[in-house]
Amino acid sequence: MELVQVIAVVAVVVVLWSQLKRKGRKLPPGPSPLPIVGNIFQLSGKNINESFAKLSKIYGPVMSLRLGSLLTVIISSPEMAKEVLTSKDFANRPLTEAAHAHGHSKFSVGFVPVSDPKWKQMRRVCQEEMFASRILENSQQRRHQKLQELIDHVQESRDAGRAVTIRDPVFATTLNIMSLTLFSADATEFSSSATAELRDIMAGVVSVLGAANLADFFPILKYFDPQGMRRKADLHYGRLIDHIKSRMDKRSELKKANPNHPKHDDFLEKIIDITIQRNYDLTINEITHLLVDLYLAGSESTVMTIEWTMAELMLRPESLAKLKAELRSVMGERKMIQESDDISRLPYLNGAIKEALRLHPPGPLLFARKSEIDVELSGYFIPKGTQILVNEWGMGRDPSVWPNPECFQPERFLDKNIDYKGQDPQLIPFGAGRRICPGIPIAHRVVHSVVAALVHNFDWEFAPGGSQCNNEFFTGAALVREVPLKLIPLNPPSI
Repeated sequence: MELVQVIAVVAVVVVLWSQLKRKGRKLPPGPSPLPIVGNIFQLSGKNINESFAKLSKIYGPVMSLRLGSLLTVIISSPEMAKEVLTSKDFANRPLTEAAHAHGHSKFSVGFVPVSDPKWKQMRRVCQEEMFASRILENSQQRRHQKLQELIDHVQESRDAGRAVTIRDPVFATTLNIMSLTLFSADATEFSSSATAELRDIMAGVVSVLGAANLADFFPILKYFDPQGMRRKADLHYGRLIDHIKSRMDKRSELKKANPNHPKHDDFLEKIIDITIQRNYDLTINEITHLLVDLYLAGSESTVMTIEWTMAELMLRPESLAKLKAELRSVMGERKMIQESDDISRLPYLNGAIKEALRLHPPGPLLFARKSEIDVELSGYFIPKGTQILVNEWGMGRDPSVWPNPECFQPERFLDKNIDYKGQDPQLIPFGAGRRICPGIPIAHRVVHSVVAALVHNFDWEFAPGGSQCNNEFFTGAALVREVPLKLIPLNPPSI
């Protein structure tokens, strides 16, 4: 009882002090908060992005909510998203309790302040040594190898009459592509216990990253960790870090045992070399957590985008037929696309993937930003320390931005030069500005290649009892299909 009283007194003092301090300054509109808890109870339902979208229709594209003692501003229009992410450059992020697990917030390229020289070095490493066009072009053969293994796996399921839960082999494929790029070794195999374990680790990290945590809304509760969020984050991050470190240790042992062993053509080898050469001043902890970031970015969002694209195509046979015809005209008898040559020649494939990202962005709320100083936004006062969320999901369903927003229509992109690489604010599933996801170049290639391989090489039908509804479920930082997409692969017509 005493704890509750202390919380109540502290909350009242904070609210009164903030009101006195900001008297005469106009905060963005929003629903009236309740004492202590603020607007928490107005965010009902399993998908918080839907609650934000409904409230924004009442209060506008710049809306304020109080989540406990945390003032939060919700952005729900492309114009305001551009203002926040690029023009005003709210580039830094609030540090949640989960982000502190294993010191991740101190070393992660996703959380280190953009003013820190370490952040600039890590971004430069990604751009120059990981995702540069020349490097991705040189590593295409490795991705083709993994795509062929995916095709072979689906063919085996087809021959055996087995249904395929799309996210499982796609997860193994994308994770192995990333693992080959980073470590020159597969991370897992199809239908293995290792795949299930890694999937559980990745899903665990994603679930805690964006989960609503009372300790973030009421700082006095941080010590008590009432939801066990810090404990869960320590567990999931610890398992992923152990996995990464085991790969690094194997490489170190190999170098010690055989100093003359030929160098591996992978990211780990490059980053070891440039660190030794002092081209970058990165510590072992920073390298480890950078690899954690890349592992996460290169798997979860990619898998979800592929699954959503396949699900939408299956529900719209006319769109699937158009895509098949386009792939047949460009690929002929080839099983896989040539990334640099073919992707630009497949406008319907590009449109289908953009539509999936519009309707089902991997992160429906872009990772939070925060105001470092008092600032004005669209005539409203944004106090220092405010959390800012961009509702990408809400913008993708806004009829003032997209005609017939609930319909999957790849055709809407055929005559529009709209992309998802940060320049077009109406479609920014991977963010924009200085904090834009650095892994877009490889994700772009992998998503297009995998969807093309699955559609071109097989016909599909829904498995008996498999869900034909695209129900979404918000889990932490991600938006996943509530029921995994389960399909039966069939022999396609002769190509």
